[in-house]
Amino acid sequence: MKNILFVCSQNRLRSPTAEQVFSKRRDIEVASAGTNHDADNPLTHELVAWADIIFVMEKAHRAKLQKKFKASLKRARVICLDIPDNYEFMDPELVRLLEAKVPRYL
Repeated sequence: MKNILFVCSQNRLRSPTAEQVFSKRRDIEVASAGTNHDADNPLTHELVAWADIIFVMEKAHRAKLQKKFKASLKRARVICLDIPDNYEFMDPELVRLLEAKVPRYL
């Protein structure tokens, strides 16, 4: 079973939506976190080390991840989805984008 981590800035809209959308799959474990220190669920070294694949929503998230968590990033594949912060939690368009972009990597 693969461990999948979704990352955005605040862990309030995009990454929790992705976590919820893909949590129903039986072949993966999913979690989500935010890169900002005041995120609802802040990104930790433990989460980064746990993940097999890390989906970041924007290039800025990848940069923060690689700078702050380099020591924990040994085995995880990092994929940028290029999804801007323009969506509400469970926005149907955001769900559609996630369903179109993520499965090919799983």
